[in-house]
Parts: sequence; structure tokens; C-alpha cells
Amino acid sequence: MSSYLETALGGNSARAPVWMMRQAGRYLPEYRAVKEKYDFWTMCRTPELAAEITLQPVRRFGMDAAILFSDIMTPLFDMGVQVDFTPAPVIADPVRTAADVRRLRVPEQDEIAPFVSAAIQLIRADSPVPLIGFAAAPLTLATYLVQGSGSKHFMEFRSWLRTDPALASELLGKLTEVTIRYLRAQVAAGAQAVQLFDSWAGLHDIASYREFGAPSAAAVLGALVRPEVPRGYFAVHAAHLMDAVADLPAEIIGVDWRTPLRVARTTCPTRVLQGNLDPAVLLAAPDVVRRETERVLRDGLGGPHIFNLGHGVDLHTPEAGVHAVLEAVRDFDRTAEAAHGAADGAVAPTPPAAPNEREVDAL
Repeated sequence: MSSYLETALGGNSARAPVWMMRQAGRYLPEYRAVKEKYDFWTMCRTPELAAEITLQPVRRFGMDAAILFSDIMTPLFDMGVQVDFTPAPVIADPVRTAADVRRLRVPEQDEIAPFVSAAIQLIRADSPVPLIGFAAAPLTLATYLVQGSGSKHFMEFRSWLRTDPALASELLGKLTEVTIRYLRAQVAAGAQAVQLFDSWAGLHDIASYREFGAPSAAAVLGALVRPEVPRGYFAVHAAHLMDAVADLPAEIIGVDWRTPLRVARTTCPTRVLQGNLDPAVLLAAPDVVRRETERVLRDGLGGPHIFNLGHGVDLHTPEAGVHAVLEAVRDFDRTAEAAHGAADGAVAPTPPAAPNEREVDAL
């Protein structure tokens, strides 16, 4: 079993496996070469291009996992939503009324972005490492659908949730079912792990998140239970939501750079933690990158840890920054560091449950 899957399923490995959110993208010269010929949506919709882009960082850096090159808005098209990328996503007709919500289709599993399943099959045939599939959490999809475009505070969406909570629940219900079907299709095509991205969960207070965000995320993750396919959840700027996040049925909890892993470990002691180097660090000199990477690795001791950034790779990231991270992660012996900490009197957190103790159900 690969180091990534072993750790994702609860193994406390001597070396943290490493991959990076947005590891396939604009900072890579080979990606830019493809981008000169094709627009973003064409790259997403063409299985051969999506597969090639997915594997570019694996070939260049030797990442321990690949993550599908796609976009979180992908399943919305088959619901009858027009999305334009300029380059950020823009919804031509925001969804705000009961009629808008009821017009949205809930397509069958094999109707949802079949080009994604085709890309997954191509990647699996050529990838030396496990492939992670992904989707946006229903709350994040609803954020874009109602607001209509990106925003700093998404005021219209937050107001809409409180103005018509029943309609909000209806929308979230449709998005939840589509997301379940979309991720099931990815797993059926060969994705070996799945991650749910909740990019805008941190906008909400804990009460709103418990009412609107957590139930839909839990429903998606709960519908994807398979003993060999670990589930991850990552919410941005969500330190204030960690008590609710800890209740979600996910093996892996992603942590953004604002929350130290040792703090997250106290809230989620039985989970695999993923993260959480500040992406800005990669723009610094290699010695700074190495120092900060080692700090995150020490924070991740005490249980399973998948090294990642605390958000996506920035487009201005130099390759030297990525190489420095990988060298530091591969040189860091977690077993020796943990023993050193124990000798100094550090108290280890509660160990995670063994993988075979997880609830198992049919996908």
C-alpha cells in the first residue's frame, strides 16, 4: 500500500506523505505550455488534457498522491446552470427564488461530468501514486449559486440563508444529492480517495454552519463509506468551526494555515490531520521554507499526518520552494522526533482508531 493511503487510513508513518492542493496549475511551466493552446474549461472537459495536467506535478516532484485536475463548479453544468470563467466563476443567472431552485436538475450519476470519469481512468492507467477525487461541499456550491460570483464577504448569500432557511435547505438538499452522485462516479471510475472542499465555510458563525453547512457535508461524506477509500474534508478559515467539523464522518481533516496542527489534534484526536504550511512560505528562500516546513511537521506529531499546504499553491510559487518542502518532509523522521519529544516530557495525544474499526457500508 502507498504511504499516502496507509496514512490516510490511520497509519502513523515514520515519514509524512506529501501532496499539495492546486499542485497542478499555473506555477508549472508545462501547465502554462498547455494553457497557451487551450482555455481552462476545455482543459477540464478534455480527459486527455485533464489527465496530463494531473500527472505533471507527480512527474516533476514525485508527489505521494495526485489530485484530479478539475473545477469545483463542474457538476453544476449538468444541473442546468451556466457558469462562465472570467477567470473566476460567474453564474449567469443566480439562484435565489423558489422557481430558480426547482428548475435545477438532479441528474443521474452517469450523467454528471462523464469526462471526469474518463480522465480518472486515464490517470489511473498511468499514475504511480494514488489519485484523489474531489468535489465542493454543498454549502460552497450554494454560496456561488446564490451570490452569482466571487465576493469578499458574500453578503447576499448570508442574508439569503437567514431570509428563507426553508428554501436554503431545499437548495442544499439538491446539491447534496448531486455531490454524492458525482463523488460516487469518481470512485467507480477509480479515485482512491475523495476530498470535500468547503472553501467558504469559514464565512459563517458556528450556529449557521451547524444549521446549513455541517448537515450537508455529513450527508455527502456519510454516503461514501468504503473501507479502502478515505474521505477528507477541508474548510478554509474555519478554526471557530472545529468542534462541528470534528463530528463529520471523514478520516482526514484538512487544516488551513491559521490553526496550528497541535491545536487541531486536541479537537480531532482520532483523525488523520492534513496540512498546513502557509502557501506564502513557498515564495521565501529555501532555508526559510525548510525551517517552516519542519515546524509544521513537528506540530503534526502525535498521530497520522499528511503534509500539505494550508491552502492551494500560489501561481507565483517558484519550483525551488516546492523542492525545498519536499526535501524537508522526506528528511524528517517522525518516529525519532516523537521519541525525542517524549524524552523531553511531551504528552502524546490519544492515538487514532485503527482503520478496521471504522464503520463500513456499501457505496
